[in-house]
Amino acid sequence: MTSAAPLELAIITGLSGAGRSTAAKCLEDLGWFVVDNLPPALLATMTELGLRSQGAVNRIAVVVDVRGRAFFSDLRATLDAHEARGMHPRVLFLEAADETLVRRFDHVRRPHPLQGDGRVVDGISRERALLAQLRGESDLVLDTTDLNVHELRTKIDTAFGQPSGTRLTAAVVSFGYKYGLPLDADLVADCRFLPNPHWVEELRPYTGRDPQVRDYVLGQPGAEEFVEQYAALLRLVGEGYVREGKRYLTLAVGCTGGKHRSVAVAEQLAGRLASDGVGVRVVHRDLGRE
Repeated sequence: MTSAAPLELAIITGLSGAGRSTAAKCLEDLGWFVVDNLPPALLATMTELGLRSQGAVNRIAVVVDVRGRAFFSDLRATLDAHEARGMHPRVLFLEAADETLVRRFDHVRRPHPLQGDGRVVDGISRERALLAQLRGESDLVLDTTDLNVHELRTKIDTAFGQPSGTRLTAAVVSFGYKYGLPLDADLVADCRFLPNPHWVEELRPYTGRDPQVRDYVLGQPGAEEFVEQYAALLRLVGEGYVREGKRYLTLAVGCTGGKHRSVAVAEQLAGRLASDGVGVRVVHRDLGRE
């Protein structure tokens, strides 16, 4: 007889207006059993129901937010109790810039749940303070300021789309420094120490995906050593993530414009991660932007 898959738990939390409802719908579409606004004290009950289902319900996601603020202080104790049982609920924390949140509340013409008699910005400030510690302890923090619904769905699909067990999932994102750092990066690798193919006239039209650029970049002094040693570092970090119950890593690989060096190196590092058994998704954020 095939044993039931282990129960997976996810907590969706974060700032009001940052996309919790969208995240919940995404997980529901991925086959998770989703409960909105569940008091944290009842999470143990949901866990027991999942365990008793004999595999019928093995992926449970719970939205916890300040609407249940009378119960919110119970969340830490509930998470600790699950950890003591050898279970690690993954915590997804959603946030966005104040200006974006204000604009979203204006658009739906609803007050912030914590603004009281004040303004929306007052409610946002109170909520940030209330959730500051939880944010720091979350497994995955997503800033939705510049994300549309489809981009948010892609990120959630990468992190939660397949039963994870102890497997690490990584997003490798190439980018150009002139367009800004990726907001959700856990680690940043800087390739600007390598000569820029942009200044080689015959290479300028091509990208790091093309073999002539890839060979040029990787043929530079220190390039192969950088890839090999950074891959070894990622292996070490990845093993630590798994031991700590963290299953999602975002690696940002940058160069000046995000077209040549970062693309080539990102592809190489993604290949090393995949060969180590890591689930990898590669995103070339700024490719074609110039």
